[in-house]
Amino acid sequence: FPHVLCVSVSVSLFVSIETRVQIQESVRGKDVFVIQTVSKDVNTTIMEMLITVYACRTSCARSITGVLPYFPYSKQCKMRKRGSIVTKLMASMMCKAGLTHLITMDLHQKEIQGFFNIPVDNLRASPFLLQYIQEEIPDYRNAVIVAKSPSSAKSFVAAAETLKERGAYKIFVMATHGILSSDAPRFIEESAIDEVVVTNTIPHELQKLQCPKIKTVDISMILAEAIRRIHNGESMSYLFRNIAVDD
Repeated sequence: FPHVLCVSVSVSLFVSIETRVQIQESVRGKDVFVIQTVSKDVNTTIMEMLITVYACRTSCARSITGVLPYFPYSKQCKMRKRGSIVTKLMASMMCKAGLTHLITMDLHQKEIQGFFNIPVDNLRASPFLLQYIQEEIPDYRNAVIVAKSPSSAKSFVAAAETLKERGAYKIFVMATHGILSSDAPRFIEESAIDEVVVTNTIPHELQKLQCPKIKTVDISMILAEAIRRIHNGESMSYLFRNIAVDD
């Protein structure tokens, strides 16, 4: 984008166990966008982001927008016996660190937005997945399973077997976040499923090497447009124009 610069950030380990972040350029009076992809080591990812946001805050950035395609710990958004609502803790820490806006995609529950005291734009992947269905799965004899989370793969593998027995020609599984357990590629490869289609909100290159049935839909375009609109002070409603009220 015009007038948008990538700032160099140094992330390292201090005394071998602590995360150290240093902003290499001045961000005073700037609108900062911190883009953080959740890695396998989710706790390190969180600390890197919190320290980066806090470093920008103490460096007098005008605004700090966090861009997390997948929001970590979003499944722990309900109270359980002798447990806690960890998602609320995550929201509190991010706001306390200095975040002024959050862009994410397909939160586990929409109500998570209420945990924040800053604006949250919860983008949707459904238009991209629907486009994939229209372009790649035209035959009405094909079956599509919509999985909230494909992590273990066991549940939709069993569903695929049932669909195959009842005459489905090809079976596709669709999900936003490619949260796949270590066993998931093997389960998928040995199953009746033809394709598991996920977006690139979470890196899953290794799983794709283990299982060619895993396909990726790119959602970077909508994240880039969200950043552009926030930076220019434009309305975000255009990005939700094809989203149903109950989605």
